[in-house]
Amino acid sequence: MRRLGLIALALLAGCGGGDGKASDPVDQVSDGGVREKVRAASQVSAADFPPGGGRSLQEVADAIGGSGPELGLASSVFPVGTDRLAFGIIDDRSGFVYGKTAVYVAPTPQDPAEGPYPAPADILVTEGRYRSKQAATEQDPFAAVYAAEVPFKRKGSYSVLAVTSAGGRQIAAPGEVTVVASDDDRVPGVGDKAPKVETDTVASARGDIESIDTRIPPTQMHERSFADVVGSKPVALLFATPQLCQSRVCGPVVDVAQQLKTRYGDRIEFIHQEVFTGNDPAKGLREPLKRFNLPTEPWLFVVGRDGRITARLEGSFGLGAMERALKTAL
Repeated sequence: MRRLGLIALALLAGCGGGDGKASDPVDQVSDGGVREKVRAASQVSAADFPPGGGRSLQEVADAIGGSGPELGLASSVFPVGTDRLAFGIIDDRSGFVYGKTAVYVAPTPQDPAEGPYPAPADILVTEGRYRSKQAATEQDPFAAVYAAEVPFKRKGSYSVLAVTSAGGRQIAAPGEVTVVASDDDRVPGVGDKAPKVETDTVASARGDIESIDTRIPPTQMHERSFADVVGSKPVALLFATPQLCQSRVCGPVVDVAQQLKTRYGDRIEFIHQEVFTGNDPAKGLREPLKRFNLPTEPWLFVVGRDGRITARLEGSFGLGAMERALKTAL
């Protein structure tokens, strides 16, 4: 068994029905064995994995014994407290490994392992009518992303061990994350007043929607500026650039929003904000991202009627995570 260590994998990192919701999102995943694997991966509990039992993280890894996959982080901002740790498990052919998955963490591999923290798979594939050219598709190997709610008690480096059931056995993928002090997290959080920023609209772009939306086709989430609606009704504000994102799994978040807008759009204003000035990374970030102090993309902020943030998501997320976030404002 290889020793635990940092695997910096950029592949998954964030640059980051008629009512808008299928009866079961897993049904949107292609068949051929993938659908049932994803279905199993979406239903997981801590009881599916061995307890830490006072063993070190390295001892847990050695006991599992399986090796080979790599951990691709799909979120990167972790303040002290309970954080959403999103990731993928990648095999040696750059494919996504699906199975029941959980996470163990410790300050170092030699420290006692904390966990297991269940990491159910969250579906990235939307219904066909909400699917862009940059989207996850039914045949895409990246049909879902894992996410665990992990408590981090102090700032500093943490070793991470993701354990997945695959091929009748459990395999382990190690990695590392950095946790910052809550005061050093400059991104607005839950309970904070959302910065009242002017976001791009079809009107401000003088009808040139392609200048403010790199999705193909463009979304229907540019009708109103965030500054004009915040404080009067709930808002889902999504910062993302489908075409210019560096990974294959952060573009689909816009499709996820487009699908859920059909279900929740009468109660929540959905706003999509592109990331780069002139859609050119060399020109830097657009002003709304600067005002929110965003170091990465994509980000979703759900804002209540009172103008305070009720949920935030960073990195890759699917239909389940976004719908739960939307409900916090209702």
